[in-house]
Amino acid sequence: MTHSLRLPRIRAAAFVLVASVVAACGDTPKNGEGPYADLVAEFVPKIEREMGLPFKTPPKVEQRSRDEVAAFVRKQLESERGRTQVAGQEAAYKLLGLVPDTMQLGVLLQRLLEEQIVGYYDPATKVLYVVEGAPDALLKQTVSHELVHALQDQYVKVDSIQAQVDDGDRQVAAQAVLEGQAVFMQLRIDANAGPMLKAPGGWDRIRDMIREGSVGMPVFASAPRAVREGLLFPYLGGADFVRRFINVRPEKELLTDLPVSTKQILSDSAYFGGGASGRDLPARVTLPAPRAGEVIYSNTFGEFETRLALVQHIKDDELARRAATGVDGDRYAVIRTAQGNALVWASVWDSPADAADFLDAMGDAARRSYALPKPEVTGGSTTRRYEVAATPVRGARTVTLSVEQVNGTPVVVYMDLPAAVSAPIDPSRIVVDPPAGGR
Repeated sequence: MTHSLRLPRIRAAAFVLVASVVAACGDTPKNGEGPYADLVAEFVPKIEREMGLPFKTPPKVEQRSRDEVAAFVRKQLESERGRTQVAGQEAAYKLLGLVPDTMQLGVLLQRLLEEQIVGYYDPATKVLYVVEGAPDALLKQTVSHELVHALQDQYVKVDSIQAQVDDGDRQVAAQAVLEGQAVFMQLRIDANAGPMLKAPGGWDRIRDMIREGSVGMPVFASAPRAVREGLLFPYLGGADFVRRFINVRPEKELLTDLPVSTKQILSDSAYFGGGASGRDLPARVTLPAPRAGEVIYSNTFGEFETRLALVQHIKDDELARRAATGVDGDRYAVIRTAQGNALVWASVWDSPADAADFLDAMGDAARRSYALPKPEVTGGSTTRRYEVAATPVRGARTVTLSVEQVNGTPVVVYMDLPAAVSAPIDPSRIVVDPPAGGR
């Protein structure tokens, strides 16, 4: 399955953390005829009853060797789409200081996803694959989780959702529903985890256990925070959204009314406030073509990754949450220039106050990422500028932030450029299209 790093059809290593916690609460699976036939027979009616949806066709389950699954992971990473996404996100994350300049993100993801391969559902073949020799304690959780994905795929086009690579925020939101529903389902139908989930504070305890379980996965535990949080979000953030959804609406409606942004995943008012016509929908931001250089990757961050960009450096989760809450759409581009890569990021904000809060927080994050002293800032200033001296491994850079007005809407423009490069875009040519419907 995918995750916020947006790779197609890959079982994220974070799933092992989820499955391990459920396994610690549950029983070891029984042996049956065929690959996990007893588990399929046990779980299918429970899943259909809980989701309110029947399987249109019987689910298929097959075994694969660990080498075969590892080859599948490599194929996804090495596909044209996979290489483009990994390279683009790596470039953007490096410019934001979210991963080290020396890191090869594709290599790290390969290691993460192979750390404890258990199984995956492949929407291309419509088959649930389980690794031969997978730990017994994880089989039950793997099969129940992946059966949910098999059922989801019969009602929504999972491949189409995974193909929304030009709007990462929307793709992550949809994936959070798919993974979150599977996580919350595997918890509910487990004989021991289910009662724990129903107990007061049970979900909070399980969520904490999953986070604490990373110590048993050395590759995951040593990965940069942005990578770890990106892997966990669809499972934990998604499960939390699903938990809230089924408290107010029938679960069978979930797949027909997917959230379109991580803001809607994170905020009840953004998704549930005022019904479908009253939802907080992101504006569409279009960046002008660069005056020089070439766009090598462009996408959206959304509220979740905006939080990551802030908390990585300011080290204050609550401040990062508050500063990212008012984001109302964004678009970034990594631009290759003769002097090196540049990042341009335009974000729309609900109000001038929200834009000012983000300007302060993101300016401080940029300063900290380059270990610069705190500058004197004139009260009410709507711009920030930081000159970054060259080091033995990196050339001099210039970071600027400004609050612009686009059709009366506050937009914060963030640029991180090689020092010798002038602003590659004209902020006055940024286009913001308000959402159709919603607010």
